[in-house]
Amino acid sequence: MQTVWKRDGFTISLDKQLLDKEMIFTYLHEESYWNKGIPRQIFEASVENSAYCFGVYEGEAGGPSFRQVGYARVVSDRATFAYLADVFILPAYRGRGLSKWLMSVIVEQPELKLAKRILLATRDAHGLYAQYGFQPLAKPDLYMERPRDVKPIES
Repeated sequence: MQTVWKRDGFTISLDKQLLDKEMIFTYLHEESYWNKGIPRQIFEASVENSAYCFGVYEGEAGGPSFRQVGYARVVSDRATFAYLADVFILPAYRGRGLSKWLMSVIVEQPELKLAKRILLATRDAHGLYAQYGFQPLAKPDLYMERPRDVKPIES
């Protein structure tokens, strides 16, 4: 399985050792609308327990200008189900096609092609994801969610 992709001075890698966790955490905790205020412990667990973490980097690994500029992760059993989360490119690097390249790499992962479906949630990037085959739920009545703040029913 391919784990590194290079294009125009940028690299996408699945190597979790390369991740700039401080940058990712800061972005998610302070800038994102979907994970604003995420506790550090939960962030760390999300990285550790995700099947795939895609880092987008500028420069060559080990080089003086090597810097992480984007991220996405996939929660999956690597066979039937996948959930795409935490997709972002830093603002200074947007408009260069990096999010489209990242999505191309993600949807071409062999194990993810086996999944019956890949789910995601977005407030504002429907146009990007639609280019890669994502669409509104065909049968939303089949899906349910359990929000974190649900109180258990007493028996």
